[in-house]
Amino acid sequence: MPRKKSEGDFEAGGEPTTVDLTELEGVGPQTAGKLASMGYTTFESIAVASPAELAASIGVSETTASKIIASARKRLKIGVETAYDYYLKRKNIVKITTGVRSLDSLIGGGIETQTITEIYGPYGSGKTQLAHQLAVTTQLPIDKGGYEKGVLYIDTEHTFRPERIAQIAEAFGLDPVETLKNIWYARVFTSDHQMLITEKAEALMRPKNIGLVIIDSLISHFRGEYVGRETLAVRQQKLNLYMHKLLKLATVYNAAVLVTNQVLADPSTFYGDPTRPAGGHILGHGVTMRLYIRKGKKGVRVIRLMKSPYLPEGEVEVLITEKGIIEA
Repeated sequence: MPRKKSEGDFEAGGEPTTVDLTELEGVGPQTAGKLASMGYTTFESIAVASPAELAASIGVSETTASKIIASARKRLKIGVETAYDYYLKRKNIVKITTGVRSLDSLIGGGIETQTITEIYGPYGSGKTQLAHQLAVTTQLPIDKGGYEKGVLYIDTEHTFRPERIAQIAEAFGLDPVETLKNIWYARVFTSDHQMLITEKAEALMRPKNIGLVIIDSLISHFRGEYVGRETLAVRQQKLNLYMHKLLKLATVYNAAVLVTNQVLADPSTFYGDPTRPAGGHILGHGVTMRLYIRKGKKGVRVIRLMKSPYLPEGEVEVLITEKGIIEA
């Protein structure tokens, strides 16, 4: 989808651009081709990779991978900076509207690029509905709170419905067919498949102009495959690696990441809501913003901001209708 330049472009020079990778130390034409085929098309994407990750991806030694990464970091002048310099970079962040004014206000204007936003709640509470709506609002014009970009939707529970996307697109004045064509969909069946699709996503981000990555739900396969306390450490380590991959996509390509999460009941809670998000501390530390959605009275859904680096806790009430999620 063509897009005009805006203050949401990555860094001062706009979005990461494809460069001549042979300028990097240890990269010849063949290695450059391997890097590009694995999605490493920019200095930024190489600079934030780990030596082990890069070595495994393109079939070189970790020593060679370290030299390539160091060369990319040198070109980007990655290092210590002042808080003011970082403040200026933060101006490149885009906030994508949820389509609900009160919810946007609660979360500071919309879900942010370069961050991971999580929404958790019981089944049937509306997590997938919000994911569908954001898959549409991301494609809205910038002056209407959108990002004018495409969406990657990773579906782990077979809950994605293109018919619902078409319904919501019409409500927002978008062409349903064009809206669907700008959503890249992947149905995944195991946690390894989920991680593989996310790795392959790097090669899609620029060519398909992806501005939002949705994983619905994040934890489903991890919970199903790693059962029992004896597998918990392995699961959490794998989940931690996966969260870092998502954050890398968000940061390098100035994209937003939205993950939905399942819940569990805390048996030690005697008063108040015993519902807790699955995934433990690894997931809690890995996400930037955390929202909790639950059913209220008369069909109302209550969305509460549970975690943010700079916003106070609070909640809003919304309704799920044929036109999508609206003000209650």
